[in-house]
Amino acid sequence: MPYLSPAVLSSVLLVSFPGAAADASRPHLMTPQDLTAVPARPADMRVEYGSDSNQFGELRIPAGRGPHPVVVLIHGGCFKVAYASLRDLAPMGEALKAQGIATWNVEYRRLGQPGGGWPGTHQDIGRAVDRLRALAETYRLDLNRVVIVGHSAGGHLAMWAASRSRIPPSSALYVKDPLKVRGVVDLAGPLDLSANIAGYEALCKDTVITALLGGTPATVPERYAQASPRRLLPLGVPQVLILGQYEDFVLLEQAQEYVAAARQAGDTVQLVVISGVGHFEIASPHASTWPRVRSSIRALLKSAEIGLPDS
Repeated sequence: MPYLSPAVLSSVLLVSFPGAAADASRPHLMTPQDLTAVPARPADMRVEYGSDSNQFGELRIPAGRGPHPVVVLIHGGCFKVAYASLRDLAPMGEALKAQGIATWNVEYRRLGQPGGGWPGTHQDIGRAVDRLRALAETYRLDLNRVVIVGHSAGGHLAMWAASRSRIPPSSALYVKDPLKVRGVVDLAGPLDLSANIAGYEALCKDTVITALLGGTPATVPERYAQASPRRLLPLGVPQVLILGQYEDFVLLEQAQEYVAAARQAGDTVQLVVISGVGHFEIASPHASTWPRVRSSIRALLKSAEIGLPDS
């Protein structure tokens, strides 16, 4: 585990697993191809939330009468169509379904597609989340127990979706009555799009942040303010940030700074660092990270009135 200052340690939950690699040797880490190769059964149904071919989601509905708690899943891929699709989080959707949790795994317009970028990518996520209102009765969904989970770029979009009540009416991203969610789990997603742009774009091998927002923080500062969860605090819902020890896309110091700012603003937020893993293990239900990710999701969903199964 890399060195953490006392200030960082005070806000970080460190999770270790037996056999985790020592600091001196980085283990073999899961790749994007490994994540895409994780098997999953087909979804129960595909539902469109718009007219574009990428404005759809996949529903997985557990057995039983319901109403079922719901997890919205948002995949990553550097905001680019070439890098990922909702297939990446399909295994997580299947695993949560087995736990008695419905999932709404959403696709959206990305860079390289008509309508991707500003404001279409963020608008799609908002529309997809709000689409649950129309689906709730037919599929026995509990709108009082909705949690958003996103990985990588999707982690950013998950945090942003949970913050939509903070967006000013003048913004192209504003909607009057966004669906209220119970909480959000950010699996290594950017928290402030104006921070570490060069580092993130180097890892993505493209100018994905400036392309997403249509300019730099100097040229379109209002877009960065309206799209960055860090700039929209307080979000008003509990948040869990999960990073692997060998995370490259989100710097630990930036995550810790966000935690401090969110708590100062009045939010409940936890930062979890899992030893021995990198950027992609935290998105797989077959990796050692899954019990911790699953428990974070379930903790946010739990209700005093209607509990979830213990197993």
